[in-house]
Amino acid sequence: MTCDLWRSKLDAYVDSVCSAEDLANLEAHFRTCASCAAEALAGLRIKRMTQNAAARYSPSREFRLRIEESIQAKRKPGWTFAWRPAWLPGMGMAAAALAVGIVLIVVALTLGIQHTERGHALAELVDLHVATLASANPVDVISTDRHTVKPWFQGKLPFTFNLPELQNSSFKLLGGKVTYFEHSPGAQLLFQIRNHQLSVFIFQNRQETIPLSTGIATARELAFNVEAWSEGGLRYVVIGDASPADVHELGELMRSAK
Repeated sequence: MTCDLWRSKLDAYVDSVCSAEDLANLEAHFRTCASCAAEALAGLRIKRMTQNAAARYSPSREFRLRIEESIQAKRKPGWTFAWRPAWLPGMGMAAAALAVGIVLIVVALTLGIQHTERGHALAELVDLHVATLASANPVDVISTDRHTVKPWFQGKLPFTFNLPELQNSSFKLLGGKVTYFEHSPGAQLLFQIRNHQLSVFIFQNRQETIPLSTGIATARELAFNVEAWSEGGLRYVVIGDASPADVHELGELMRSAK
């Protein structure tokens, strides 16, 4: 089946209305076709952002009433605006206040959008982790030996990475596969600790990608604990339903890998 025929099924895949047979065939195709996988991920991300935006930014009736009241309220006679930035020469007080207010709103919206984008990015990685655990073939290279798993990625990714020695730890390496995030290929490594499986995602830290963290950042997304950091031009994200301490310990092992 050509990619054109696969792409005709992507809308149904994104809307979760395709048949079980098409779902299995599409997921198998995504593992071998970077273009279709990236297009599917883009569709899922747009759908998620649209749903979240609709839920997050729809103003309540009370909020609209407060805005209307604040617009209609009369200024007190003694009100003054004492601070006028140097970049507002010649403006009246009212105009200066309005301009400063606009700047503050833009800054707040920008910070809010960045926070929301980080949340969407982490949620998308959680989706990839869940899809991996639900798959009949969660990894493409099955091995507990880091010297087998790491060389398997050579030629498949535009970067290299190190894997830790796990002999004296509670973790077990299960294998790995190539995955796609923000239209870029990366590594997804699967580890096990007790009855929990954790994913470690590794991607290039490109300028246009959404920043997941500055330094080592921890978060909780749905029922999963997450730790993310950037190092050596790469972005690392550890995701799993294990405890925050276990997630952090695996992160420490990855950071110490030589």
